[in-house]
Amino acid sequence: MKKVLLLTILSFSFCSAQNYYFYVAAESDDTVSLIKFDGNQAEELERIPVGMMKTEIEGPHGLTVDPTGEYWYLSLAHGNPYGSLLKYSTKTNKLVDKTLLGLFPASMQISELTGLLYCVNFNLHGEMKPSSVSVVDPESMTEIKKIQTGIMPHGSRLSPSGRHQYSVAMMSGELFEIDALTLEVNRVLSLDKKKMNHQGMMHHSIIKPTWVMPHPNGKKLYIAGNGSNEIIEVDINYWSITNRIDTGKGPYNVDVSPNGKYLIATLKGEGKTAIWELGKKRKSLISNTSSVSHGVVISPDSKYAFVSVEGKGGEPGLVDVIDIKKSKIVSSVNIGKQAGGIAFWKLEQ
Repeated sequence: MKKVLLLTILSFSFCSAQNYYFYVAAESDDTVSLIKFDGNQAEELERIPVGMMKTEIEGPHGLTVDPTGEYWYLSLAHGNPYGSLLKYSTKTNKLVDKTLLGLFPASMQISELTGLLYCVNFNLHGEMKPSSVSVVDPESMTEIKKIQTGIMPHGSRLSPSGRHQYSVAMMSGELFEIDALTLEVNRVLSLDKKKMNHQGMMHHSIIKPTWVMPHPNGKKLYIAGNGSNEIIEVDINYWSITNRIDTGKGPYNVDVSPNGKYLIATLKGEGKTAIWELGKKRKSLISNTSSVSHGVVISPDSKYAFVSVEGKGGEPGLVDVIDIKKSKIVSSVNIGKQAGGIAFWKLEQ
């Protein structure tokens, strides 16, 4: 009887094992890695070359997977002069199509409501001036519109309903809300105390916001204040700042667990990852395996955080897998140089 019970438990454990798959970009290698984590160990299944020009590093930056899981999309930041958006099949990891966007396209996401892709054009080139969000039909890979926002927009994320797109402008210190249907800016919120200097010119933000993430309940936004070392909480209904959470040096990317319980931020300036249980003040601080923590994405079951870590110089980039409840790194895997953009693909048994 005991043997039968043990075999039943082992069989159930084996059948219920979960495999997590996600993509990570290596900005200084022009590669994207497909990673599998089986609950114990992370491994690189494939390293995909993504550059178009043999003589230049093109800087793969932002990644997203469409809601169906059939395609993944990548922004190549560098170009002559514009960057581009690339579309790949998840079945073959082969290039399907591409299109030009704006100057230095960065992070992006696809709305389940409209089916359109919204990508911020970060624009590192030339003088500081307002940039834009590119709206793309991912089926035809056609840019429909560029919507002007602030200076160096970053952190493109959609509301849970897919109705609104949010981004933050790093140098002008602003939060933008775009209506995903009308393709117009709905609201703008200044995150700094001042918007203009004495000459009436746009100032360089002290906050330097780099990422924005909606809560799954659609009521709050969490913004990484990379320059002010804080997470800024915004009430969406009232469109006002409700809290400023001290972090540590250089918060860069932010994610909220699908169950709404945890807030996680990478601290780029410290090479660490911070975890908060929302509603509680205390945070857990985890030292990443290498320096310069970059992106973070949380698994759909809210169990694990996958953190991309750039490294320095000739060091390989890597991904740390963090058990959220234990606040502990449980696995790491090396990829190409300067690991950056990261996107979850699928969870399967």
